[in-house]
Amino acid sequence: MHHLRAPRSGLTLRRRNIVVAAASVLTVTAMVALSFAAVPLYRLFCQVTGFAGTTQVAASAPGAVGSKVVIVRFDANVAPGLAWQFVAPMPVEVRLGEERLVAFTATNVSNEPLLGTATFNVTPLQIGKYFNKIQCFCFTEQLLLPGESKEFPVSFFVDPSINDDRDGTDVTAITLSYTFFNKGRPALEEYLRANKSTARAISAMGAVKR
Repeated sequence: MHHLRAPRSGLTLRRRNIVVAAASVLTVTAMVALSFAAVPLYRLFCQVTGFAGTTQVAASAPGAVGSKVVIVRFDANVAPGLAWQFVAPMPVEVRLGEERLVAFTATNVSNEPLLGTATFNVTPLQIGKYFNKIQCFCFTEQLLLPGESKEFPVSFFVDPSINDDRDGTDVTAITLSYTFFNKGRPALEEYLRANKSTARAISAMGAVKR
């Protein structure tokens, strides 16, 4: 008596379907993992290469090297939705490797507390990797009460190795630009929950709108 066997072609097709399904699951998993990694990887790439005018971070300046002087200009911007006046300091002349401290000023011209955060970039864009910040207010939440003004210091230097780069040897002026954005009501309320003394002071002023 002969036993019936499934055709070999049917078994092969079934195996192929299993392989395709497994490959699809692995592909989707890999894409999800990459999507979570994309932001920090992109940020790391920008920090290492200076891409898009991203600056570097340093603990200290090496000290003035040589006689070359670069003019550093500053630009202050406020995105729509944030009722702040944001003022940049005057341009400064710095020698390569020399640490310099300047301060931006922001004023809340509204009648309610506003929480802002600043992004930045450097132009020319290819010079970002030679612009080192020691102290900076970027990407940090900043709260201003109604009518309040604050200074936001920036300590920086221009890396002397800029002279070793063909794109940098002829650069005589650099612009450091900041833009403040409104973090929004949910972020403000979360900030006040974490800073209860500030929240009590604001409540006593009657400055928070509901």
